[in-house]
Amino acid sequence: MRSETGCQSSFVASAETKQISIVVNGRERWVPEGLSVAGLLAEIAVDPARVAVEVDREIVRKADWASTTVRAGAQVEVVWFVGGGA
Repeated sequence: MRSETGCQSSFVASAETKQISIVVNGRERWVPEGLSVAGLLAEIAVDPARVAVEVDREIVRKADWASTTVRAGAQVEVVWFVGGGA
């Protein structure tokens, strides 16, 4: 499908990618199917340098983020490290 300008519609492009529902920090979010943990962090604009990630109550090692796929219905927790203290 093409728009009147001859460019492919972004709506059509996004309709071709299946979206799945996951829960991130208690809130439902729709993301592309096949998304990795690393891709999810990019999708939600989180700097991966200072976070830990848990998927379905299991901590995912940073070395495994690129190879760990987030599946439909996954419960994801992203925890930020905060410096400071007395």
